[in-house]
Amino acid sequence: MEFSTPTHPEDRPRYAGNPEASTTVIAGYGIAIANALEYSGVDSRRIFHAVGIDESLSNDPLHRLPVATISRLYQACVDVTGNPYFGLSVSRFLHLSNLHALGYGLMASSTLLDACNRLARYMRLVSQTACMLVKESDGESKLIAEPLADPCPQTQDAWAAFLYRLMRLLYGGDITLLRVELAHSQPSGGDAPYVEHFGAPVLFEQKAVALVFPSELMRTPLSGACPELAQFNDNIATGYLAKLDRNDVVAGTRAKIVELLPSGQCTKNRVAEALYMSPATLQARLTQRDTSFHDLLNEIRHDLACSYLRQPALSVTEIAYMLGFTDLSNFTRAFKRWTGKSPSEYRQA
Repeated sequence: MEFSTPTHPEDRPRYAGNPEASTTVIAGYGIAIANALEYSGVDSRRIFHAVGIDESLSNDPLHRLPVATISRLYQACVDVTGNPYFGLSVSRFLHLSNLHALGYGLMASSTLLDACNRLARYMRLVSQTACMLVKESDGESKLIAEPLADPCPQTQDAWAAFLYRLMRLLYGGDITLLRVELAHSQPSGGDAPYVEHFGAPVLFEQKAVALVFPSELMRTPLSGACPELAQFNDNIATGYLAKLDRNDVVAGTRAKIVELLPSGQCTKNRVAEALYMSPATLQARLTQRDTSFHDLLNEIRHDLACSYLRQPALSVTEIAYMLGFTDLSNFTRAFKRWTGKSPSEYRQA
């Protein structure tokens, strides 16, 4: 079974020509690489200067680095350290704070599955080289980074190792990892550093980077769960996505829907006006992205409703009005259509 919440096809960035020339990663990733170099006894400023990167990086999600530059940087790192497993080292210096609002939202997730779906939804804030999704079959949950470009082996290693650390951090201890899948070839030095790092079998030359866990583990309630905090940071992340690509009509529409819903005046006309276009133009541009205003409105209402219902302080009636419904019965009918349950049944479950 494939969950519906991972990044949707219309969210995937469009490329002109070589995708590596137009895709970017968050600048906080560069900070982690610099810290890993310093820990290895290498002057990171010298390496960054040689590659053409300004070492004055920030955690601002809108401060980006081209993926092609990251690949050149990693090659220089491997050359100067003589360590083809350098990406595994970088993962130790990647922190949730490097992901800004997304990182704080992940910390407040209710389950590991909730965290994975949150990461999938906002993956473009971190990197445009892959989209995240979760697939389940035969008691296994597979967290997949499906490539949209061609990340270098060290980036694959760093991302897989960071995801493993993230899952352990959220869970609060050791977790069962069934296996790791990497798209690149096995280094000539063998797989021992991977097995030691992950404590699980590692498969190379796979279609994508993936971590596989037992499905029951993904639904274990997390001690740090805070739906209110998660929702607050989700809203910030949505705004950053809209700013990241001001020409992305889907991201812009989503951000305006979230902003206008509580007013009860979230209409296609109002959203189009806020985006400085006519309703017909908005619909035409959304159609080009294989979606519509109605689809996005329903998707966002569904996601927000599920999040709000996890917050005991909010009554069902309050949630209905926060989502722009004119009365409780309309909200209840819509929620049953989305989930098969009434809001009260969903909250009790």
